Amino acid sequence: MNELYEVAIIGAGPAGLQAAIHASRRKAATIIFGKIEKSALYRAHVENYLGLFGKKDGKEILETGLKQAQAFGAHYHPHDVVRLELGEKAFLIETEKGEIFQALTLILATGVARRKAKIKGEKELLGKGVSYCVDCDGFFFKGLPVAVIGNGSAAAHGALTLKKITSEVYLVAPKLEIPKELQEELKKSGVQILSDRPLEILGENEVEGLLLEGGKELSVKGIFIEEGAKGALQLATVLGVALDPENMTYIQVDRSQRTNLPGVFAAGDVCGPPFQVAKAVGEGCVAGLRAAEEASRRRRERTNEA
Repeated sequence: MNELYEVAIIGAGPAGLQAAIHASRRKAATIIFGKIEKSALYRAHVENYLGLFGKKDGKEILETGLKQAQAFGAHYHPHDVVRLELGEKAFLIETEKGEIFQALTLILATGVARRKAKIKGEKELLGKGVSYCVDCDGFFFKGLPVAVIGNGSAAAHGALTLKKITSEVYLVAPKLEIPKELQEELKKSGVQILSDRPLEILGENEVEGLLLEGGKELSVKGIFIEEGAKGALQLATVLGVALDPENMTYIQVDRSQRTNLPGVFAAGDVCGPPFQVAKAVGEGCVAGLRAAEEASRRRRERTNEA
């Protein structure tokens, strides 16, 4: 178990970095989780942000923002978060490397998942064996063979979780990119790792199999599509954070960026459109300030109890 932080920020995009700048300027012990290269801004340009004239490189903006946050005292942990849990007196944060951190408050700022081209049959069988969340739907496939599609830590951890529930787990990962420790854990678990590209999800009224490049077919009853890192919605819903009631797509917050769960804030694209850097930075500012205030209050309470 690592040291206790006052503010933990999940996501290293513009919202998360701005939150880190403001929280650390308030002298809150702050840590940022995530990889700036996973931000949608990293490979984009900005030309509509106040004070930035002409086309500015997104990578440069993020790298500068990270340096600013670190200069004010924020710690940076460039690994994905795979699990959040409400502990007895603090939030527990587990990374893809298996490390556990503690924090008095959380800010969810991971952006929104931008799905690549869908696999044939995915749309038609969604909810009929196709799922995007192992934590939400894994138990429904107890004792059955399943496949997980994805190349990142979310897919690897999803496969490990399913191995404890299901009869057989295939991890379909053409370009698996995960830490060495996680690779070793997969090998020991008995998860079958396949580097073939998925072509089609088979079945009429429910999933019956998965067709891979080269003609190989997997006989499975469930398929979990877990791309990249754990998305904010997956982390949030398991924790108990409410989504917007109309679309159930974004995290619901008030004007202080608070969620329904005390101590948990959200900022940026996870809170809904418009998906603009200016909005993300503004919400990150508010979330950072309010989280630092809440963390300070919780720290005083812990001191008084002691």
